[in-house]
Amino acid sequence: MTGESISIFARITLALAIGVASGVLGNAVGMPLPWMLGPMIGNTIAALVHLPIRGPVRLRPIVIPIIGVMLGSAFSPAILGQITSWLVTLVLLAPFIAVAGLASFLFYSRVAGYDRITAFYCAAPGGLNEMVILGAAAGGVERQIALAHSARILVVVTAVVWFYNAGLGVQSGDIARPTVALGALSLLDMALLAGSAILGPAFARAVRLPAAGMLGPMVLSAAAHLAGWVDVPPPAPLVIVAQIVIGTVIGCRFAGTPAREILRDVGLGIGSSTVMLAVALGFAAALTALTGTDLAQSFLAFSPGGLTEMSLLALAMGQDVAYVSFAHVARIVYVIAAAPIAARLGGFSSPS
Repeated sequence: MTGESISIFARITLALAIGVASGVLGNAVGMPLPWMLGPMIGNTIAALVHLPIRGPVRLRPIVIPIIGVMLGSAFSPAILGQITSWLVTLVLLAPFIAVAGLASFLFYSRVAGYDRITAFYCAAPGGLNEMVILGAAAGGVERQIALAHSARILVVVTAVVWFYNAGLGVQSGDIARPTVALGALSLLDMALLAGSAILGPAFARAVRLPAAGMLGPMVLSAAAHLAGWVDVPPPAPLVIVAQIVIGTVIGCRFAGTPAREILRDVGLGIGSSTVMLAVALGFAAALTALTGTDLAQSFLAFSPGGLTEMSLLALAMGQDVAYVSFAHVARIVYVIAAAPIAARLGGFSSPS
């Protein structure tokens, strides 16, 4: 092992240690969604004070299927009676993305002072990796685009959790519901849950589902639970570990960035996310009026956070995981499909 690899290992270990400590502290003080939100905030603070941290990005593809399997365990036959609200949501998502994206673009171009190309790719309400790649190819400032989307996910997840608790009176629960010890699972339970996690990503790629690492395991797990072959989620310790890794990766996206730049980008993220969340609340209220969907659920469907993070929030807040996951998959597909078209029409291309 080289000195460089030892250094990387030490930085990842420190980040995970901060994540664990922050999760334990968050759980002790009653923080909503402590095992993900705690590591997010703890490692963002660590990046601010220039601690030598590095995100465990290679662990993320390993733990994401665990979250997918856990989310699949929340599916029930009752979701079939809600298809109408799903279709209305699908229709409303397109104008929501257009309005939220335009509002965020105006914020980044006029308030933040970013150039038009950078502002355009910073403003997209989804698709972190895709917007960074497309924005850099178009001539935008890659670092600003990456930090803008990292800040969006950090701010939206944090804001939605606190809004649900303080504004809507919805308290987060134990997302590893019901809590299941590893020794309590039968061999069949273990085989079905592990099989969903292992085979799910390949299945999703074969049928060309987006976010294959999470959606594939979620679909297979949902099928197994709907069929009655298994009725338990993955063991709680595995789910907690997965959340710690996810939260740590998000917080570490700011590692190596000057503190002033972190504060600036988080501040801009707060401004942009506030604008998008206000638009999301308006569309959620419209959906509620049209379909009778509870505002707590419809708002979560339109909130522009990450697919994995928002699906976890849906389960923690006792909302319909299938519906929320569907809405966020559709949002990501819309954004990725529409961004190149909107870029051509708006002239957001690299300077000649």
